[in-house]
Formats: sequence, structure tokens, C-alpha cells
Amino acid sequence: MSGTPGQEPAVASAALPTGFATVLMRWQRHSGRHGLPWQGTHDPYRVWLSEVMLQQTQVSTVLDYYPRFLSRFPDVQALARATPDEVMALWSGLGYYSRARNLHRCAQVVVAQHAGVFPSTSSELQTLPGIGASTAAAIAAFCHGERVSILDGNVRRVLTRLLAFDGDLAQAAQQRRLWEIAQTLLPEQPAAGDMVAYTQGLMDLGATLCSRSRPSCAACPVLALCRSGQDGTASRYPVKTRTLKRRHESWWLLLLRSPSDDGTHRVWLERRPNQGIWAGLFCTPVFADEAAALATLPPNTARMRALSPVAHSLTHRELRLHPLLLDLPPSVSPAGADGRWVALGGIDALGLPAPVRQLLVQLPD
Repeated sequence: MSGTPGQEPAVASAALPTGFATVLMRWQRHSGRHGLPWQGTHDPYRVWLSEVMLQQTQVSTVLDYYPRFLSRFPDVQALARATPDEVMALWSGLGYYSRARNLHRCAQVVVAQHAGVFPSTSSELQTLPGIGASTAAAIAAFCHGERVSILDGNVRRVLTRLLAFDGDLAQAAQQRRLWEIAQTLLPEQPAAGDMVAYTQGLMDLGATLCSRSRPSCAACPVLALCRSGQDGTASRYPVKTRTLKRRHESWWLLLLRSPSDDGTHRVWLERRPNQGIWAGLFCTPVFADEAAALATLPPNTARMRALSPVAHSLTHRELRLHPLLLDLPPSVSPAGADGRWVALGGIDALGLPAPVRQLLVQLPD
């Protein structure tokens, strides 16, 4: 049986809490979050943008990026016209850069194939690049009132605790099973605005009271309906046996600097490969060890300076970055390297990994 949102599979109703949707909507309207800049809109572009930005990213971080992005790209047509570098420059620091690439591609598809209008149903929305089931459900529910459930990480936590759902979410079959149950919990005959309140309520509950650690069960509006809350076992859920294996790597970054004609400085940047970490971004040359970095240097150059190492966490890796600063004469460029000199004052126009950007703006004299 498929777990695609929008379907209504048969799920045993005896185990489901009665009145969950009603209680949740009442709480959201009275005590939920109402001041976020992407709330109160039925514009699919703005809802889509916020949903993509919020994937694996805290609200406090998105609050900085969302208005800047909208100021530069106020609608899907403006985003579709942008260059990849313009999009990456504004996304720099948000991480998970495949989101930005998919965002740009999706905008181009909406303009080219849908006359600039997002499809109105969750099933149609899922045909667009980078829009998965939960994001599609959020757009359809918020903008068109479709009776369909979201199921992002926060919502999975809320529902598994509510139901004391012991299925292992590392298994696709259990993910589908939870999708099916999520559909049965929706408001049965939603009135105008109900799907907005319900969907936002799930988000708000997961982001505030039903937090990953130390959930505030005593203040939860659905405590009386929550099986794990009643049993004091909320910390056991969700169940997911597959743990993330993190690799630890050390990278050496070669920071090549040269004076410009106007008395300022420029730095040497190369575009990263289209696959892998920081794919498609501009970056300083990266090496697996110091010897490899030294082997690329031009002869008779000034002494290189090792700067303080920087720790940087990614989803699957812990990086230890070792910056090596070298000042080159104006006439010298790295031999055989596929890159270019960029004025330090112009790096804001390029997509750069956040730690690399930070290193460049804080270079010592």
C-alpha cells in the first residue's frame, strides 16, 4: 500500500486518538506561532521557499535569509531568470546546497512548463524538481486547503510520540505506515482555514513543546491524547535504529592572495566539482594534506603562513580545515589551475562555503 499523501488507506481507528485535529487546531489558533514572515500567505512561491529553507535548518537562521532572498527574487520568474552563481551567493551559509540548485531548477520548470504558476495539488507538486511529499503537502495545504498531511522530521516526532509508534523509521515500510496513519488524523471535513491551522499546528508543536530532547509534555495541548506523554516514554520516540556514521577528515585550504592595481587584494578561487561536498560553489584550492598543497606552489614565492585550523560540521562529516595563506606577486597565477582571481570586495557576489567566506573576510595583513 502506498504512503503517498492524499490517499486514504484503512487504518485501525481504535488505536487512534479521538479529537486530535480539533484540539491541535484550537491550540494553534490561540497559542501557536503567528509572527513568522512566511505565515498568512497563500502564495505558493513564498510557502515553497520557506519550506525548502526550513529543511534541516533552524527557524532563527531562516529568518535572516528569507527576507534577503525575497528582496532579490520576489517571485518565481525572478528566480528563474537568475544565474546559478546569484542563487548560490544568497544561499551561502544555509548549507545543504543541493536545495539551492533544486530551487533554481524548479523555478525554471515552473516558468517554462507551467506558465509561472505552481500546480495546485500535492501529487502534481511532487513532479517538480526538489519537491518531496512533505513539502508538496505543505504547499497544497497552506495555499489550497488540500486535505493532506505533512510529515517532516518534527511532525514524525510528534506523531510517533502521540501514538507510541514503535515502527523503525529507518525502514521504508514503517515510514509509509506512518504516512498512512497521518492521513487518518486529518480534520474530517475541514472548514476554511482548518488545514492551515492543522498543518501549522503540527509544525509549531514539533518546533516548540515536542522538542527532540526534554519535551514539555506538561504544557502540551494534546497530552491527554498522547500515549507516550501519558506513559512518560516520549524520549523513546521516534524509533530509528540506523545511526548516522560520521567521518572525520582534514582538508588543507590554500589561500592565495595577490595585490590588485587599485591597492586592494584579490584571492584565487576555483569552482568545486558538480558532485560532492560544496558542489558547484567557488572555493580556495583544497588538498588532502599539506604536502600536496605545497607541491602546487610556484617557485621562489614568499613564505607561507599556516592560520588557525577551523572545525566545520556537515551532515555526514566532521571537517578540520587547515588554512595556508600565501601572498603572491601580481604577475603570478597558479600554474595549470582552473580558477580565477576575485577581488576580496567582490566575493559576496559568489556562492562560497560559509567557513571559506569567513576565512577570506578575516585574512590577516
